Amino acid sequence: MGSPSGWLVVVDYQEVFRDPTSPWTTPRFDEIRPRLRSLVEAFGDRVVFTRFVVPDEPTGAWADYYAKYDYFTQDHAIPLFQLSEDPGDRPVVDAPTFGKWVPAVAELVGDGPVVVAGVATDCCVLSTVLPAADAGVLVRVVSDACAGADDEAHDDTMRILGCYAPLVEVTTTAEVLAGA
Repeated sequence: MGSPSGWLVVVDYQEVFRDPTSPWTTPRFDEIRPRLRSLVEAFGDRVVFTRFVVPDEPTGAWADYYAKYDYFTQDHAIPLFQLSEDPGDRPVVDAPTFGKWVPAVAELVGDGPVVVAGVATDCCVLSTVLPAADAGVLVRVVSDACAGADDEAHDDTMRILGCYAPLVEVTTTAEVLAGA
């Protein structure tokens, strides 16, 4: 069994989504941890982590968003934005947007393919996958290495992403690791 092809993009694997007191908790966060670790190990140095960050000065509709979610603009929330695993020497790309298909990520992964895992399935993962597919990159979403706001939101998002085949493929950790 060889190394999987392409790059692994680990979307917003941060404490803010793990912490049970956070309004953004993804209940199955801890369940996906062993699968994410296996994927990171398999991809070696072809892994990029993304991190959602709150802008210093939210503008436009983001100002309204942070008025509603002011929890995340307070000092107590700052430690929650750290990654839940040490990325080692792998790149970490910060972005104040749901979608992480930003120029820095696109430049790193090139023409792909990309394997995407992380949180939250129904927000940042979805918002990352669709623009990558629109850019013509083959995207494999690892269903059992993603966690959503709840099981229904996760399952619904996976069904929706499945409709984008062959640009988007919904797969499992075992299939990625087996080279399928």
